[in-house]
Amino acid sequence: MEDIWVEKYRPVKLDDIVGQNLIVERLKAYAKEKNMPHLLFAGPPGTGKTTSAIALAIALYGEDWKNNFHELNASDERGIDVVRTQIKDFARTAPAGDVPFKIIFLDEADHLTADAQAALRRTMEKYSKTCRFILSCNYSSKIIEPIQSRTSVFRFRALTEDEVIQRLKYISQNEKIKVDMDAYKAIYAITNGDMRKAINLLQAAASMGKEITADLIYKASGLPSREMIRNLLEKSLIEGDFLGARDFLTKMVTENGFSSEDIVKQIHSELFKMNIPEDILIEIIDKLAEVNFMISEGADDRINMDALIAKLVLYSRRLNNKNV
Repeated sequence: MEDIWVEKYRPVKLDDIVGQNLIVERLKAYAKEKNMPHLLFAGPPGTGKTTSAIALAIALYGEDWKNNFHELNASDERGIDVVRTQIKDFARTAPAGDVPFKIIFLDEADHLTADAQAALRRTMEKYSKTCRFILSCNYSSKIIEPIQSRTSVFRFRALTEDEVIQRLKYISQNEKIKVDMDAYKAIYAITNGDMRKAINLLQAAASMGKEITADLIYKASGLPSREMIRNLLEKSLIEGDFLGARDFLTKMVTENGFSSEDIVKQIHSELFKMNIPEDILIEIIDKLAEVNFMISEGADDRINMDALIAKLVLYSRRLNNKNV
């Protein structure tokens, strides 16, 4: 599915960027001075890194920003040849307009190979008079120290529930779709502060109906609903019904097509909303991590999920003993 709404509602002004106020103020100062160092944007996906780079370019160059802004995705073009050809060719040409430099935006820079990063380090020094670099990554630790020391680091944070919901409300009003508050909360619970993912999920749900509920959000996401996960935990962890919980889990997988990894992640999220003694909660989380690792490594889903249900039933007996 194309990110139609993401592109349509992606801010083009620095003032419209959601949830990154301190970063915006620093970028506005660069735009006012018509000068900036090399920048490193680091943080979770969907928090405004690419949009901030584009908004800064527009603030600097105005309508002529596309001639002075070159975007590359390092996950696609990650080798040393890209640094030696595309980046160097763009960096050595003079900028257009009254700003004395152009901008190369290198998205997902943490995917660059070590050799490419070493070559980039020299290119950043050599062409600093005519070109500034903005590097974007999820993990700044994967960027070599010589590059980090040559950049001003901006750390983006995951957006809060209120920030995501306010933006989604703005989109819903413009698209004339009806969304209840539980649906907004479900979107945030699924996306964890990733605005791009939240907008795409809202768009997917809107294609299924104009009145959007939490159930519709979970259907659009392909994830089990909170009610399903709560029922699974009720049968296993509260009632201690192993066969009943196992049958319910089988229906979730076979009839609804939910993946075992998604079920494990949803269980993890729901456990913290239940009143479970801390010592038992710690052991359950440890078991969840083990099952998640085993499944991700290719172990049999069914056996590991049965083992998880069995473990939850054993914990239910300890819970019941505590409650006696």
